Amino acid sequence: MSTSQQTTRRRFLQSVAFAGAATVFSPSANRAIGYQSPNDRPVFATIGLRNQGWAITSKSFQFADFAALADVDANVLAENVEKTKKKQTKKPDAYKDYRKVLDRQDIDAVMIATPDHWHTKVAVEAMYAGKDVYCEKPLTLTIAEGKLIEKVVKETGRVFQVGTMQRSESGQRFLQAVALVKDGRIGTVKKVTCGINGMEASPVIPVTSVPKELDWEFWLGPAPKVDYRALPEIRKGYGGGVPLYSNCHYAFRNWHEYSGGKLTDWGAHHVDIACWAIGASDTGPSKVTPLEFSLPVKYKDGQPMVHDQYNAATSFKIGVDMPNNVEMIITSEGDNGILFEGTKGRFFVNRGKITGKPVEELKDKPLPEGAIEEVYGGKVSANHTANFIEAMNSRKQPISDVWSHNRMLEICHLSNIAMRLDRGLKWDPVKREIIGDDQANAFLSRENRKGYEIKMSS
Repeated sequence: MSTSQQTTRRRFLQSVAFAGAATVFSPSANRAIGYQSPNDRPVFATIGLRNQGWAITSKSFQFADFAALADVDANVLAENVEKTKKKQTKKPDAYKDYRKVLDRQDIDAVMIATPDHWHTKVAVEAMYAGKDVYCEKPLTLTIAEGKLIEKVVKETGRVFQVGTMQRSESGQRFLQAVALVKDGRIGTVKKVTCGINGMEASPVIPVTSVPKELDWEFWLGPAPKVDYRALPEIRKGYGGGVPLYSNCHYAFRNWHEYSGGKLTDWGAHHVDIACWAIGASDTGPSKVTPLEFSLPVKYKDGQPMVHDQYNAATSFKIGVDMPNNVEMIITSEGDNGILFEGTKGRFFVNRGKITGKPVEELKDKPLPEGAIEEVYGGKVSANHTANFIEAMNSRKQPISDVWSHNRMLEICHLSNIAMRLDRGLKWDPVKREIIGDDQANAFLSRENRKGYEIKMSS
């Protein structure tokens, strides 16, 4: 890592040097008479409540009170209202339209767990409404959206946490991994492999009637207007209770209209940690090359020719040329996690384990005292949402800031574009644009559907 990169990162970490979980909160100056929170705790609202929406909400009850919930699915909304009432005794208000949440001056922050194609619109409008924001990953649908969010964060001064929770949770295994690399335990990093699993293709998914509890028009929102599609088989386990195959709920990650497949889903986690460890959180690759990949439907000029089946890549191996001659591989093969390889050794880390000789050697030669805290920028927070509230107190950006997130997510977005066009892409990390490929650059942005443009003011 260059001296300038080290300095930039150090300054960032100093800016987020929080101590412990938040116990004191200064409410928004905009708060009017409304929801009254005990002990003057921050007042939150969650927008988008299926699966991860409830996950981040439930982690926050010990730190905040929820005055409102919003979702376009009436059943999901009602279920989460009741669960929230049981957790905090006071029943939150329920809304289908998130804009009614943003209109409330008693709400200090919003947590966003909508499908990805809604993230930027809701986040930008929330910031202009005076709310701090916690938004699930991947933050954006396009690279241009990331630049817009950065602009609005700077303009409004709002605190913004991205939900890349591996930075705060998972038993600090990922923090230990970053500390090992930064302490030189594997020497000079030569290669980083991010295993993020592939996905299955779908059968043909027919047009069918929209469930009565779902506002399909509003669910689509900024995305193109299309028919609702689903097969009768119901998904079980995590994400259960909805059709196994559809172009809605849970399955939205399989469609480029709403997300970026596994590249932006799991890639947003592991590529993030990899970039953090090698000191590339404020820069980017020089080239992204699709070495091997499989798309489930036929593409022409980067666009899917079939519209009744999943269209995101099912398998892939992407080569990424990173600064300082580090080779990054993003692959659907092998174990889910990150393999770091250097001139002096290698180790592997995921949410369940951290293994390898450099890890074993910690028994006799532990990391320097305070090494984990130095990586994190202070005492490690109780969880990722606690870090967000600590940042709200200090008015500093949290551990998963939008700038580092966007930089690593650009790699994931570029990987998808490269596969869709079936060619390598040269990237200018300073201008943040693709070099010498106008067709590819056209994929860096996407217009919102008429009527769902982003409101760029308060």
